[in-house]
Amino acid sequence: MENNVILETEGLCKYWGGLKALDDLSLAFHDNQLHGIVGPNGAGKSTLLNMLCGHYKPTSGKILHRGESISSIKPYEFARRGIGRSFQKTNIYSNSTCLENCSVAVQRLMGGSFNFFRSRYSQKMLDEIATQALEKVGLGQRRDHIASQISYGEQRQLEIAMVLATSPEVLLLDEPMAGMGHEESQLIIDLLSRLKKEYCIVLVEHDMDAIFELSDQLTVMVDGQHLVTGSVDEVRDDPRVKEAYLGQGDEVY
Repeated sequence: MENNVILETEGLCKYWGGLKALDDLSLAFHDNQLHGIVGPNGAGKSTLLNMLCGHYKPTSGKILHRGESISSIKPYEFARRGIGRSFQKTNIYSNSTCLENCSVAVQRLMGGSFNFFRSRYSQKMLDEIATQALEKVGLGQRRDHIASQISYGEQRQLEIAMVLATSPEVLLLDEPMAGMGHEESQLIIDLLSRLKKEYCIVLVEHDMDAIFELSDQLTVMVDGQHLVTGSVDEVRDDPRVKEAYLGQGDEVY
């Protein structure tokens, strides 16, 4: 099956006063691929994700979803178009169960109140969607556990499940392996390896071993600008990456 462009940017810019957080960024993200985004701190990676989900509006340039400009629509409209976003810090409801966390994510997308158990029909519908999302990330056995009582790694899995519960076609993931040990990171790597066969995934991650293992396409950003995009091998061997990202003379493993 041909990998089609789902989401793209054209000449995307974001300025904060005189600071150019993003400068003339043009990228294409494809269905059934994981597109890694790397770069030093301050490169604009998180700003890019915040723009791709509508949290920030462009100073200039375009964001296109399936060829249609969505630069000016509201954040909830991005979500309803199937663009889901996770964050650097765990963004869960600690005192609610895993099932309830996913149910709330669906209810927010639907625009309803947080009183989502208003009828047997709505409860059943939300429970089914939430359970499917939890099972997809390997947390089916944890559905009735309080979120604060599961491990940190499982909390990151739960956050991904909350995004999946909104029926996205694009997953924007911001450092889902931050703060994890090797075993927990490997669980997320295995999960993303499966999910990228079904979704367009844009992944910002500092774990270079993970990003090299997972990425079908890899983009390096420096100072809000695009440096290079290509396969992992192409990026790894590019002298501009060695000089600008890792320091001249360093080797990219």
